[in-house]
Amino acid sequence: TLSAFWIIALNSWMQTPAGFEMRDGVAHAVDWWAIVFNPSMPYRLVHMLLASGLTVSFLIAGLSALRHLRGDRSESMWKALRTGVFTAAILIPIQILAGDQHGLNTLEHQPQKIAAMEANWNTGPNVPLVLFALPDEAAKENRFEVAIPDGASLILRHGTDGVVPGLNDYPGNHPPVFPLFWSFRIMVGTGLLMLAVSWSAAFFLKRRHSLPRPLALLMVPMALSGWLATLAGWYTTEIGRQPWLVTGVLKTADAVGPVAGSHVALTLAIYLLLYLLLLIAYLGVLLHLALKAAKDGDSSPLPGVMKTAMSQPAAGE
Repeated sequence: TLSAFWIIALNSWMQTPAGFEMRDGVAHAVDWWAIVFNPSMPYRLVHMLLASGLTVSFLIAGLSALRHLRGDRSESMWKALRTGVFTAAILIPIQILAGDQHGLNTLEHQPQKIAAMEANWNTGPNVPLVLFALPDEAAKENRFEVAIPDGASLILRHGTDGVVPGLNDYPGNHPPVFPLFWSFRIMVGTGLLMLAVSWSAAFFLKRRHSLPRPLALLMVPMALSGWLATLAGWYTTEIGRQPWLVTGVLKTADAVGPVAGSHVALTLAIYLLLYLLLLIAYLGVLLHLALKAAKDGDSSPLPGVMKTAMSQPAAGE
């Protein structure tokens, strides 16, 4: 959590810089409190911590559902399943509320990012919520658009006549629309699916003390849903900052150093290889621990059973 705090503080400052002044083309700190707790930092920190909790919750629930499908009915399986499901069911609506507040903060400080996320080209009221489209930046229009009338105005301004910024107000100064539009929808769509699955599972576990097989089958791939939503969220954050490295201060193109492309490619390849090896090692250890826990749960009697067995006299006594 401590490392996450400083990472989020730095990244948020690059999104919504504050507490500095420019002298001779160099940014100088004048208020460290304002730098650390810049306008978007609290929203982004809460959003990320909740995302981390949901990622772990769905991983636990998904692996427990896999054990359930394999016939495991041990006490450890039920405890793990309930922990994952009920934690996710509690966190996901809080995350949706936090995401809404984060979106309103982004609307205030980075309106061009919101315009691209919504693929909205013209500023005005009664802006629809685009569910599906293929944004075309060259033509400045959306192809094959499917939208809910007034939806974007209602969500962003909490009124159907609310004015939503359009991309045409930021010529040459807005992020690429297509990847941002879709990364945002992957994040939101995955989040809504997480809500439906966690609440459905919580209902069956609470009321019927069971888990239907179709729902258990769905929960297995949902073990990675938190990771997918978080990754899509970071794509939304970082693509949405473009063309700026530090919003309004330093453009990404101006921050490029005089390094040969081949050197960058080699370094990137080495980093990717190292992270791939770490991922393989992590998944291997995780799988080993999960299988060991499942085996121990199957082979070891429950404490109450062990106590009863030990209290009974052996044959011939």
